[in-house]
Amino acid sequence: MTPDPAPDPDPALARDSDPTRVANQAALTTSTGRSWLILGGLFAAIAVAILVPMTTLPPGGLALGALIAVVALYGVMVVARLTVAPGRRRLRLMAGGMLGIAAVSLVAITIVTVVTWRSV
Repeated sequence: MTPDPAPDPDPALARDSDPTRVANQAALTTSTGRSWLILGGLFAAIAVAILVPMTTLPPGGLALGALIAVVALYGVMVVARLTVAPGRRRLRLMAGGMLGIAAVSLVAITIVTVVTWRSV
């Protein structure tokens, strides 16, 4: 009779040591945050370039509100980089800011485009 195999290690520990997990990539664990600021700035610049001309289109104020939110989210990224101690928390805040910039701008641009297109 063969002995039972050793029990699996704690799943939480195995998950933390798995190098293939997205949460374990260097950009979210050991980065300085510079790459998040550069890419977030690029996302914000593209969003601003698209949203500024849309501020005159209906629905009134949506593009302007999204523009303000994009700038504020990038500001949060900069503040997080300067004030939060290095580590996962800072990097996750910065990644969240970048995802927020992408989400806010995508939703606003889509809504303004659909409303404008339907009114033509």
